[in-house]
Amino acid sequence: MSKQATQTKTSRPVHEIRLGLIKAAIWANITREGGMFNVTFERSFKDGEEWRTTHSFGRDDLLKVAKLADEAHSWITRQPPPRGSGSPLNSASTPKTP
Repeated sequence: MSKQATQTKTSRPVHEIRLGLIKAAIWANITREGGMFNVTFERSFKDGEEWRTTHSFGRDDLLKVAKLADEAHSWITRQPPPRGSGSPLNSASTPKTP
């Protein structure tokens, strides 16, 4: 199954975390096996007068990526599993209680 086929109908992440110019975007995905979250990372940079993004990170970015990965993991573990497209998800979702 293609990556696009597994993403929910929204094209926006359910939560974003930033640290300087680096961003972690958390996506809710519905698959045949159930709901899950995935995380993407990107770095913003300025090319002349235009802002661009890349998925490539330098030595000085790696600890920030690790910190964002840790924060994304913590956020995901507090969330209920994503549900089908009939139930909207957003960053204000009720956290899972133990």
